[in-house]
Amino acid sequence: MAPVDVENLTMVREFIILGLSDNPQLRVPLFLVLLLIYLITLLGNLVIITVIWADSRLHTPMYFFLSNLSLTDICCTSNITPKLLGIFVSGDKTISYAGCLVQLHFFIVFVCVEIFLLTAMAFDRYAAVCHPLRYSIIMNWRVCVLLAAASWIIGFIPSEMVTVSVTRLSFCASNVIDHIYCELMPLLKLSCTDTAITQSLVFVATSLMTMPAFLVIIISYVYIISAILRIRSAEGKRKAFSTCASHLTVVSIYCLSVFCMYLLPTSSYSQEQGKIISVLYTIVTPMLNPLIYSLRNKEVKNAVRKVMGK
Repeated sequence: MAPVDVENLTMVREFIILGLSDNPQLRVPLFLVLLLIYLITLLGNLVIITVIWADSRLHTPMYFFLSNLSLTDICCTSNITPKLLGIFVSGDKTISYAGCLVQLHFFIVFVCVEIFLLTAMAFDRYAAVCHPLRYSIIMNWRVCVLLAAASWIIGFIPSEMVTVSVTRLSFCASNVIDHIYCELMPLLKLSCTDTAITQSLVFVATSLMTMPAFLVIIISYVYIISAILRIRSAEGKRKAFSTCASHLTVVSIYCLSVFCMYLLPTSSYSQEQGKIISVLYTIVTPMLNPLIYSLRNKEVKNAVRKVMGK
């Protein structure tokens, strides 16, 4: 790489986020759709959290993890969506260098926390289906609190590693991020210094954090499906599978998106592909999670009716 003037290395003090589209005709429709999705996300997840803590019948490990998942969804979408809405309203697409790093940092935190919570939920379903007689012993409240706390604490580790690595990069040319937020891959493309170390660190951190989690989820569901197939009655199979279907749906959507975003080769990455995938797991999935869990769950629906009645 050719040497770059040191003075130019500190020129970029802010970035420009292009957002979803530059078409002025789509500005109002996209704003309304995005605002509607954001409000549904906040309302849906707040309702889930409220009914779980208000109804004593939902004070179980599965719903404890679900309330943490809803909190994570609120945090994740609130880290990104308000800025996007501000871009549509004011047209101001700038974000400070520090603001960009903060957004990137907490985005990685919430993604990691969500993956770990989904892993804890998979283990919980494994214990419920494969060891029903010992379930209350395996998943006691101490274990549940430790798993949830570990998910939140460990989620900061890869974020700190990646964010510190990005702070050591220099941005001295273009400051235009062709994305919906300060996403890592478009940010690395703007750097005028060598990003090989950072990219390697991202791949290692992502692999070390997500691969074991995915492995636990896969192994859990291998045992779960095996146990369900051994159930003789059709009603028993249906009831056992219904306890896992919602979680499996969310895991499939979320983990597939993260895999496509961070574990595929950098050469196969495209800006448009990145935008679509990012919208899926940062905006759409947090909205779908409460719908998936509530529409397929009679206990949650009954609890909602009870709370609304009060």
